Amino acid sequence: MALSSGAIAPDFSLPATTVGEISLSKDLGGKSVILYFYPKDFTPGCTTEACEFRDQFAAFRDLDIPIFGISRDSLSSHEKFKKIHNLPFELLADESGKVCKAYDALLPLIKMPTRVTYLLDSNHRIAGVFQGLFENKAHVAAMIKQLKQ
Repeated sequence: MALSSGAIAPDFSLPATTVGEISLSKDLGGKSVILYFYPKDFTPGCTTEACEFRDQFAAFRDLDIPIFGISRDSLSSHEKFKKIHNLPFELLADESGKVCKAYDALLPLIKMPTRVTYLLDSNHRIAGVFQGLFENKAHVAAMIKQLKQ
């Protein structure tokens, strides 16, 4: 079960693919943000979702909303995944799963992230939640639709 709209997003700091570390409160204060949680680099569904965010990146950039993909994969796996698929956004390594758990994005028994995307407003309240393990492209389309309203 994902976090509810209107809830304050849990703060975090995680290693990022090209900028060292990203802290929600310190680096992204006052900015709307997209956080998408996904199960694993290089799997078909996760690759499709990442490439859809890549292909629609201009829409988010034009709205000045950064995108961050989060999974439990290592930073080195993220770096390879990002390079191979030319992803123009940061991937964050949550190897411990603490951030995934804080965002209710961790499958309980297997401790693997589920597919859930959060839109955070500039106060880091959850403004939109899009979830479904097999709806990889739908998250991006739903996010863009909400932002255009």
